[in-house]
Amino acid sequence: MSAATTRSRTPDRLCAEAVDLARSAAEEAAAPGVVGEHAGLSSEGDRVVTHFFECKELGYRGWRWAVTVARASRAKFVTLDEVVLLPGPDALLAPEWVPWSERLRPGDMGPGDLLPTDAEDLRLEPGYTGEDEPAPNAPVSEEMAELVEAEDAEVTAGAPANLPMAPSRGSITSVAEELGMRRARVLSRYGLHVAADRWEESYGAKTPMAQAAPASCVSCGFLTPIGGSLGQAFGVCANEFSPADGRVVSLTYGCGGHSEAAVMPKPPRPAPPVIDETRVDPFPLRPSPDSGSVSVGADGDSAELGHS
Repeated sequence: MSAATTRSRTPDRLCAEAVDLARSAAEEAAAPGVVGEHAGLSSEGDRVVTHFFECKELGYRGWRWAVTVARASRAKFVTLDEVVLLPGPDALLAPEWVPWSERLRPGDMGPGDLLPTDAEDLRLEPGYTGEDEPAPNAPVSEEMAELVEAEDAEVTAGAPANLPMAPSRGSITSVAEELGMRRARVLSRYGLHVAADRWEESYGAKTPMAQAAPASCVSCGFLTPIGGSLGQAFGVCANEFSPADGRVVSLTYGCGGHSEAAVMPKPPRPAPPVIDETRVDPFPLRPSPDSGSVSVGADGDSAELGHS
């Protein structure tokens, strides 16, 4: 260990004795009466010492006023460096700042609240813009667009290109409106997968309610189908007595409110007992004289010897 390192760890004597100077600086920077007792010092380097004072400010439990003093080389006077309020080892600190977009949870929005959507939201993608060429991610390909225009069923006075307005049927615009693409942005494939996973976790086949259901929602009359690609796996429950009423449920979900669960299952009957414990069989205290292998008329000697 070098001599310079040893000197930096040892507080300078004059700087360590400048407690009154440090207290005066802390009281000048803080409000009156909030600077407490001296709570120690720390050596910051050669002839640089930081004095700590307790903070009595409300809401700053465990914080300390840190006053740094220094002394020039070969100088006999200590000068003030800086005054700052720092947290101590057991200080009461505010939680780490988290952006609102990461703090928001489902159900936090209330009446009048606005939730702006990021322009680069992965759950959305551009919809049909209305241009002649379909969007790159549109479900209508160039071949399909040509086929639609070629099979236009409307009777027109001339070719569609010469008409002042595009035909209402068979055009890319009408197909986009039917598919729900005439919006600024629509759900992307990622957005569809995220929504499907979320709905499957809440009202899917692996939930306890579905495991105990008599049948799945795919055969229930209360299931209302939905459009789009998600309609192949999900629907909306319209049973007011179901726990999923008004919710998007998986077709493999189920509950006790199934429309075809008209016959209630009968409670299982216990099997008849093997031993009838309700009857009492009489047993004599002494056996009958003729129940043994020795006849009743045998003499005493033969009775004692048995068959011999």
